[in-house]
Amino acid sequence: MKKALVVDDSKAIRGMLARILTRNGFDVLQAGDGYEALAALDGDAADIDLLCVDYNMPEMNGIELLTEMREQPRFDDLAVMMVTTETHIESITSALALGANEYVMKPFTESMITDKLRILGFVTA
Repeated sequence: MKKALVVDDSKAIRGMLARILTRNGFDVLQAGDGYEALAALDGDAADIDLLCVDYNMPEMNGIELLTEMREQPRFDDLAVMMVTTETHIESITSALALGANEYVMKPFTESMITDKLRILGFVTA
C-alpha cells in the first residue's frame, strides 16, 4: 500500500487530507510541524511515498522542512505536494525551486488533490 505523511499544524486540515488520501489508496501518517515530520521520516523514510506539507507552521515550516529534506539524498525520490494558503507567485516558485513536485492552494477540494495525485502518478483513470 502507498503511504503518505500529512504535515500541517491544523488538525482539521490533516484530517481532511488524510480522508482524501485514504480514499485514494494511501495509508496516512500525520505530523503537526516539520520537526515531527522529520522524526516520522527517520522512522519510516523508506516506506513514505508522498509528503503533503503546509507552508506556514510553527517550529519548522514547510519550506524549512523541504530544504532539510532535499539536502539528504535518501529523500530524492519522495514526492512532495505543498498544500497551503500561500498564493504569492514568489512562494510558489520558491517551493517548486526547492524541490516540491506539486503545489495546491487552500481551500482545496477532493478533486484538486486527486488531480495532483494523478499528475504525480499515484492515481490512474
